[in-house]
Amino acid sequence: MPNIIKNINIPLNRVEGDLEIRVDVVDGVITDAWSCGTMYRGFEEMMTGRGVLDGLVITPRICGICSLSHLTAAVGALDVITGVVLPDNAIRLCNIALMAETIQSDMRQSILMYMADFANQAAYNNHPFFQEAFRRYEPLKGSSVIDVIKETKRVIEVIAIIGGQWPHTSFMVPGGVTSIPEVHKILQCKMIINNFKKWYEKKILGCSIERWSAITTLKELYEWLEERQKNNYNKSKSEVEFFLKFAMQAGIDKIGKGHQNFISYGSLLLPQSTTVTAKRGGRFIGSGFAIGTKVEPFDQSKLSEDISHSWYHAYPVNDEIQTSLSGRLSATAQPPLPQQYSASYSQANNNSFSSHPFKGSTKPYASGKSGEQYSWTKAPRYNGLPAETGPLAEMVIQEIPLFQDMIREQGTNAMVRELARIVRPAMLLPVMERWLNELMLNRKEPFYFSIKDIPDGEGAGMIQAARGALGHWVSIKNRKINHYQIITPSAWNGSPRDSNKIRGPWEEALIGTEIKNPDNLIEAGHVIRSFDPCMVCSVH
Repeated sequence: MPNIIKNINIPLNRVEGDLEIRVDVVDGVITDAWSCGTMYRGFEEMMTGRGVLDGLVITPRICGICSLSHLTAAVGALDVITGVVLPDNAIRLCNIALMAETIQSDMRQSILMYMADFANQAAYNNHPFFQEAFRRYEPLKGSSVIDVIKETKRVIEVIAIIGGQWPHTSFMVPGGVTSIPEVHKILQCKMIINNFKKWYEKKILGCSIERWSAITTLKELYEWLEERQKNNYNKSKSEVEFFLKFAMQAGIDKIGKGHQNFISYGSLLLPQSTTVTAKRGGRFIGSGFAIGTKVEPFDQSKLSEDISHSWYHAYPVNDEIQTSLSGRLSATAQPPLPQQYSASYSQANNNSFSSHPFKGSTKPYASGKSGEQYSWTKAPRYNGLPAETGPLAEMVIQEIPLFQDMIREQGTNAMVRELARIVRPAMLLPVMERWLNELMLNRKEPFYFSIKDIPDGEGAGMIQAARGALGHWVSIKNRKINHYQIITPSAWNGSPRDSNKIRGPWEEALIGTEIKNPDNLIEAGHVIRSFDPCMVCSVH
């Protein structure tokens, strides 16, 4: 007889908010999973009827970690409505600040949140690298923990210099930014980024960014590890090297597969005059949708939110589009919604459980007898399919050779997902340096174009936040906010099932995970935390 344990509740902390995971385990393997966002907050409903600019102050309060990301998306939606073309210096300043927020989040999540589990004595006391892991990652005491807190505290000063404070800065407005730093402040930013880059190369990568970028295959990654071993670096392993060796020994590269669908909205608009090269979709962070490693262009008309398993009232059916979005393109978005919906969109959205965010609503409903409903998180879908988002999705969609090869060779797993987060700053730091240099050379150029009035209309601000695809969909009517919908990265990754009973990304990623100790489900924690959950965003 199989050993069946049903409805196990997995306690998960370090996930920024309230998250409940329930699983069924048969013979030590997870066979089913349910992810529940346990708290309704109602930010979208708060926005209806408010002043046009209120979203710039209120929606960044959704999250204290990625508040700047929400501000960027909120401003981007209004820029669409006004049709403004932003000045280059405004674009540079917004991008630099957003990248600083992302880098800080990546480093703290990796070392403080993810690697903390490597110091779990009950799970890894017999692991050959446990003593070293405990020395590095013991919560609040480990050497790497203290080091990362100090360094990321410095890098976030860049946002404070540009925007006045962090979190919840308000320096972005429709038409640009409110001010430009003095020359000595820009020089200070350059010094901070340069020092952080040196620390990152030495302690995190263990090599130069150029050397790391030369690794294009899984075989070359193994060769890089051997190269470090032969050169006697093993006594002071970099965080990337130690992470890979610990993870492979622990089998983290064999769990967390999921659907293997990926989505990125694209992010970091390029100034008209820049030396930085555009990626797929015309931004520095490329946009697209991928099944495995096969990438296709992103089309926002294929987006929908399914609420069949969420505690919300059903959507109206066949509601007419009130405002055409023809010709409008967000400063952070990809192709606008066409005047006429495509057949695939109509088929995916012509029911009471699924709707495009321009038509959807967030009306809470919890009767106590909700049947299949089990989460306050909605279920975003792309052309009817679930998709994971975040650093790995960005690497796949930008066709970064190392990560495409790792997925082809091993499939998606928790190790490659977390590795993408640890090394993403290697892609961002050189570009930050370039844009700071351009800012110095062009400091006297405009940083704001006056916007006297925001007309009625609709706009979408879509970016890549630290955890992935973030979008704000806004409708203005009679000079007030008439409609506001938000899809966050953790809504994509932590979604419940949809009307086709298809699990959300991290629900699916848990399936097949071997559990060695039912009283210490550390393996499930590795899978979920590889997505970097932010539940306060998912239940906004």
